[in-house]
Amino acid sequence: MGDNPRCMNDTPLVADAAAVAPLFSSLPLDAKLLRAVADQGYASMTPIQAKAIPIVLSGRDVMGAAQTGTGKTAAFSIPLLQKMLRHENASMSPARHPVRALVLAPTRELADQVAANVLAYAKHTQLRTAVVFGGIDMKPQTLQLKGGVEILVATPGRLLDHIEAKNCVLNQVEYVVLDEADRMLDIGFLPDLQRILSYLPRQRQTLLFSATFSPEIRRLSQSYLQDPVTVEVARPNATAATVEQHFYSVADDDKRRVVRQILRQRELSQALVFVNSKLGCARLARAFERDGLKTTALHGDKSQDERLKALDAFKRGEVEVLVATDVAARGLDIADLPAVFNFDVPFNAEDYVHRIGRTGRAGASGLAVTLVARDDLRQVGDIEKLIKKKIEIEPFELDDERPRRPPRRSREEDDGRSADTRPTWQPPVPRNTDPFFDKPYEPSGSGAPAWEASKAAAAPTARTVSPNIRSKKKTAALLGG
Repeated sequence: MGDNPRCMNDTPLVADAAAVAPLFSSLPLDAKLLRAVADQGYASMTPIQAKAIPIVLSGRDVMGAAQTGTGKTAAFSIPLLQKMLRHENASMSPARHPVRALVLAPTRELADQVAANVLAYAKHTQLRTAVVFGGIDMKPQTLQLKGGVEILVATPGRLLDHIEAKNCVLNQVEYVVLDEADRMLDIGFLPDLQRILSYLPRQRQTLLFSATFSPEIRRLSQSYLQDPVTVEVARPNATAATVEQHFYSVADDDKRRVVRQILRQRELSQALVFVNSKLGCARLARAFERDGLKTTALHGDKSQDERLKALDAFKRGEVEVLVATDVAARGLDIADLPAVFNFDVPFNAEDYVHRIGRTGRAGASGLAVTLVARDDLRQVGDIEKLIKKKIEIEPFELDDERPRRPPRRSREEDDGRSADTRPTWQPPVPRNTDPFFDKPYEPSGSGAPAWEASKAAAAPTARTVSPNIRSKKKTAALLGG
């Protein structure tokens, strides 16, 4: 294995039995898989891979806990591909390619990323891989599913849509993987997950992988796993040692200035900024745009096409700041991300571990900054209990970058000004006058109003005939009138 082999993330592996990282070539893997692993640039295994892959190959259920960015996807996908090679065939019939392995992920972005990794590991085999998630048209996914796939990566909601539409049958599934299992077993996903598992055979191998496992999740998982083996390569819920963490006491109105100042002082090329709400995400992204930063937003109200485009632009370096909700907190692998900002302290302490896990991946160093307002102290205390580390909230000194108004002069200073600078007195401009409108009111001679006088003059003095009545004509009386 060499004198001093290094693991995939170029950091020494400290295992229980040996102080060196075992190589992938030491595993009983098919040459096709070893070739695909070599194409990815992997030579030696990370701690979670070294411990989990042999147990998965043996057929046991596994609960794997490891820090983010340590290669958990390869830890479950490579041994499952090895076990499914016995079903490999080149037939065009969909019946020869039933779903053998089901991988469930909580977010669309994570499902797409896991499927890309599985495709890379299986590219030299005849095994077919598909990914289904919501937010896009079902028709292309339906055609792919009806053509036959062995490995299906899915989000729970869209998978149930395809099951109800009879686009896929899961009665031959042999392996089930819950990626980011703590979120999958959360109360929000649990009803959908229970429905999906009811369609699967009872005899199956189940794998749970995540960076955090609360005691409640551990108890709940016992009902889905059979005699599981727990694999932990670090203290549970621990943060990566390569991430530099800071907690700054900042007022809400100054948070944006703090982010800009740290980006400028540390000369950071990119940053991922987490907020707690979708509305706040969109507003903050627009504010950073007005500040002159190339910014995009990533949250649940955007369409899946918009979310994938935003994430792809950020990965290519076309965007400086990605403002996101917790849809980007789990599993996303963004290479060489220098910094993560918690603009809002997360409501759940576990989300803090996942958020800062987007930086400092694969052995690289990273910066995690959390901006703490006065109302966030309870959440900071929950994070402190989870990571079992004392958190020091530091003050932050802002640069005076706001343009200030000139101070107002006092009356004494105004009186002390020189005669040249004092304004000269100007006479008031005379207004136009009219003698008729300016003279005072003079009452008329009679006390009665004019309209009463006219009414009295028009009143008749004696009874008269109306001019509208025509007078009768005088006619001679007949018979001697």
